[in-house]
Amino acid sequence: MKEKLNIVKVGGAIVEKEESLAPLLKSFAALPGLKILVHGGGKIATSIAASLGIETQMIGGRRVTSARMLEVVTMVYGGLVNKNLVARLQAMGLDAIGLTGADLDIIRSVRRPAEPIDFGFVGNVRKVNAEALRDLLARGSVPVLAPLTHDGNGTILNTNGDTIASSAAKALSEYFDVTLTFCSSTPGVMADIADPDSLIHRITPEVYRKLVAEGVISDGMIPKLDNAFEAIGAGVTRVVITSASDIAGGTEILGQEQDNG
Repeated sequence: MKEKLNIVKVGGAIVEKEESLAPLLKSFAALPGLKILVHGGGKIATSIAASLGIETQMIGGRRVTSARMLEVVTMVYGGLVNKNLVARLQAMGLDAIGLTGADLDIIRSVRRPAEPIDFGFVGNVRKVNAEALRDLLARGSVPVLAPLTHDGNGTILNTNGDTIASSAAKALSEYFDVTLTFCSSTPGVMADIADPDSLIHRITPEVYRKLVAEGVISDGMIPKLDNAFEAIGAGVTRVVITSASDIAGGTEILGQEQDNG
C-alpha cells in the first residue's frame, strides 16, 4: 500500500491576507503524514509591479510575463512569498524547505510558444524530478514550491501554480497515494459566486463542459479545473477545490470512469 501524500496549492489571494493565510497554514500543519505546499502570489506581484511602474497584462486568467515582469515574479514568488511561508511553517514545527523549479532541478519546463498567444517568459512543465522530492519527503522535509521553473539553459520561467501542483502530484502518484487540494478564496466551485449555498459538491467532465458552455465557470477557474482533471486522469487519487479555512470540504473532481459509473 502506498504512503499517503497531501499536496496543497494556495493562491495569492489567500497568501496576501493574514486572516486567510493563518488558518490555512494551521490546517496544513495539522495534516497527518507527508505533505507539500505549492503557492501562488500573483496579487502581491501585481501590486509590487504597479509600484515599479510595470503594467500587468492578463489573458484568460493567465499572466503575460515580460522581461521586467519576470524580474518581479522571481523576486516575489521565489523570495518574499516563499521564504515568508517557510519561516511561518518552521515556527509551527515543520521542517519546511523553499524551492523554485531550478533548485535541485525539481521542475524543468519549456517556454510556451508565441502562437497563438505570446505569454512571454512563461513555462510549460516538461519534467518533474519526483526522486528529488521523494528524497526530501523521506528525510522529513516539507517542500514549499514557488510557481517558478527553469528551462535547463539558465532561464527562469513563470509557471502557473496550479500547473506546478498538478504536475508534482502526477509525478509523485507513482510512489504515493496523492490527494491534491486547490485552496481558493471561495468554498469550492460555485454555481453563483454571490450565493454561499451554491457550492457544487462534485464535478464530472460532462458537468464541467456544461458549466463552461453556460458561462458558470470562466476565467481563472478554467485552467484550475483543467489541471484537476488532468491530475485525476494521470493517477492522482483525489482532487479537491476548497477554501483556505476548510481543506477537508469543497468540490471534488471526478474522473471519467466515475462519471460513467
